[in-house]
Amino acid sequence: MKVLLNTDNHVQGDEALAQHVEQVVADALQRFGDQVSRVEVHLADTNGQKSGDNDKHCTMEARLEGRPPATVTAEAPTMRGAIGEASRKLVRLLDSSLGKLAR
Repeated sequence: MKVLLNTDNHVQGDEALAQHVEQVVADALQRFGDQVSRVEVHLADTNGQKSGDNDKHCTMEARLEGRPPATVTAEAPTMRGAIGEASRKLVRLLDSSLGKLAR
């Protein structure tokens, strides 16, 4: 599974952030194996330099073999919190959509 990270101009997309995102996504989606070919992660800080509640935004889009992409979004006070919440939502969405296929 390939993980692609995109950030807006208010988020510093350094190597540590990229490694964190890859690890969170890999851990969360490992049980789906080859069904997920790629995950695109988009990070944004909606308030820029100002602080605010839930101003960190994460969108994850999973590309599934032979299926339309599955997309989730999450907002949190910290970027790590938004990434974690989005990964949990993505697991629930994939469980639901792939579980329906199995039935």
